[in-house]
Amino acid sequence: MQSKKTYTVQEATKKLEYYCAYQERCHQEVRNKLETMYMIPEAIDVIIVHLLEHNFLNEERFAKTFVSGKFRIKAWGRRRLTFELKKKDIGKVNINQALAEIENTEYIEVFNDLAEKRVKLIKENNIFKKRKKLIDYLLYRGWESHLVYEKAYELIK
Repeated sequence: MQSKKTYTVQEATKKLEYYCAYQERCHQEVRNKLETMYMIPEAIDVIIVHLLEHNFLNEERFAKTFVSGKFRIKAWGRRRLTFELKKKDIGKVNINQALAEIENTEYIEVFNDLAEKRVKLIKENNIFKKRKKLIDYLLYRGWESHLVYEKAYELIK
């Protein structure tokens, strides 16, 4: 029978410092990691406070990094970004600050590029089905519906 590996508060703190230094983390990810390490709630609170005080954990920085990465690499729209950040328990103020970092011109440019590339990939003869596929794809990516419908009717006639 295997026994669970246990950690002292100091060992867990060091481990979590490396965990947070490697990549930006949100509070929820850190708490989940500590729970998988079988830490008691009091120790979890102590470690999270330590990480906050020593700037290993910063929710505002996480939100900004998350938004810029997912927007630039995965081309997610504001709605999807907001949804994913809310799932990670990020506060509304931090979400709004992170989203404000995206320039409107860059946002529209990325949206237009994504829509035009996707239209070329859709192999459908029926214009209504083709338009629906494009709309579904863009809405899933979190782009605002007014932008999606305008672009779909503009590109597929």
